[in-house]
Amino acid sequence: MDSARTPTSPPDDVRITTATSRALATEAVHAGRDDLAGRGLHAPPIDLSTTYPSYDSRGEAARIDAFAATGAEPDGPPVYGRLGNPTVARFETALARLEGTESAVAFASGMAALSAVLLVRGSMGLRHVVAVRPLYGCSDHLLTAGLLGSEVTWTDPAGVADALRPDTGLVLVESPANPTLAEVDLRAIAHACGSVPLLVDNTFATPVLQRPAEHGARLVLHSATKYLGGHGDVLAGVVACDEEFAGRLRQVRFATGGVLHPLAGYLLLRGLSTLPVRVRAASANAAELVARLAADPRVARVHYPRIGGAMVSFEVHGDPHEVIGRVRLITPAVSLGSVDTLIQHPASISHRIVDADDRRGAGVGDRLLRLSVGLEDVEDLWADLDGALGERAPGAIPLREALSGAE
Repeated sequence: MDSARTPTSPPDDVRITTATSRALATEAVHAGRDDLAGRGLHAPPIDLSTTYPSYDSRGEAARIDAFAATGAEPDGPPVYGRLGNPTVARFETALARLEGTESAVAFASGMAALSAVLLVRGSMGLRHVVAVRPLYGCSDHLLTAGLLGSEVTWTDPAGVADALRPDTGLVLVESPANPTLAEVDLRAIAHACGSVPLLVDNTFATPVLQRPAEHGARLVLHSATKYLGGHGDVLAGVVACDEEFAGRLRQVRFATGGVLHPLAGYLLLRGLSTLPVRVRAASANAAELVARLAADPRVARVHYPRIGGAMVSFEVHGDPHEVIGRVRLITPAVSLGSVDTLIQHPASISHRIVDADDRRGAGVGDRLLRLSVGLEDVEDLWADLDGALGERAPGAIPLREALSGAE
C-alpha cells in the first residue's frame, strides 16, 4: 500500500480562520446563506433570469465600463446572466470561505475553469506552463496539444524551479493526483514557484482534507462536478483565488460564455452543506477497503494518499476489464465523488487521451483501476469487489480467516 500511515478518516475539528472562527462544518452549512434569515427566507432562492431591467441606461453603462476595467462584480442589481448571477454568486462565496481565499469564480465545467486560467495568463504573454504528471487526462491533453496556445514543460516536483522561464505563467499540480493518488509537498512547490502562480487541482481532496491556499497556492481548482456537487447530477468547475485574479477570470468568463447555470449553482451550494459529512463517511469506507485490498492476494498494489480521502486506486494481477465487467453494486462509470461507488479503468477512459508512454511513465499502468468510494455499507461494497476480483488462487487465505487466525 502506497501510504506511510494507517488510513484513517479525516479530522472533524478543522476550523476556518475568520472573524467568527467558525468550524468547517459550520461554514459548509452557512456560508453563502448568511443573509437569508434577514430576508425572511430559509432556503436560498434560485434566480433563473437571463437579463434584468434597468431604467438608468447611463448608470448601467458606467457599471459595465467598471467591470470591463477590473472584472469586479458590479454594485447594485444584476445586469445580465453572462456577467453574473445571484444564485451562482452564493456558491462562489461559500466555496471561497471553505478554501480560505478572497474570491471564487464558477464555470460550466472543470475544464472550462482551467481553460479560463490559461487564457488569463496567455493574454499577458505568459503562455508557458510547468506541470507535474499525472494530471486528469483532459487537463494533460489541453496542455500537451497546445489547444489554447500554451506550451508545457513536464517535470517532477523537484524540478519545478529549474523548469521556470521568463514567460512561465503557471505551475500546475494535482495532489492527490488522478488516478495514482500521488501527493506532492505543496508548500515546497509554492516556494519553488517564486512569483509564478501555483494552481493546485484540489478536486480529490476537497477543502475538507486540505486547503492549498494555506500552503502558498494562489489558485485552487475544482471539478465541482465531483465532491462539491456530490450526487452525480451537476456539471461545474470553480477556481478559488484572490480578488485580483478573480476579476480577470470573470472577464474571460463573460467574453467566452463558459457560465454556470443558476440551477447548477443552487445544487452546488446545497451540496456544500453536506460535504464534510459525505467526505468523512466515504473516507472511512475507503480506509476499510484499502486494508482489505492490501491483504488480498489477487491485488498487486494499492494506492492511497497520506491525507486519506474517498479515492482508491489498485492494480490487479488479473484482467482489470474482467473486474469492471463483474461488478453489480458498484457502478462502472467515469467521474467520481458521488454518493454511490464508481469504478473505472483509467488507461481506457479518463487517461486514454494521454500518450501511452507518457501515461505509463506517470504510473497509470494498464492494470490500474480507480475506485471512487461512496456511502454504501462497506460490507456490501466489499462483497461486490470480492466477487468482481474473481477466484482466489489455490491455498489463498480469506482476509477474515487470516485476521481471526492472528488473534
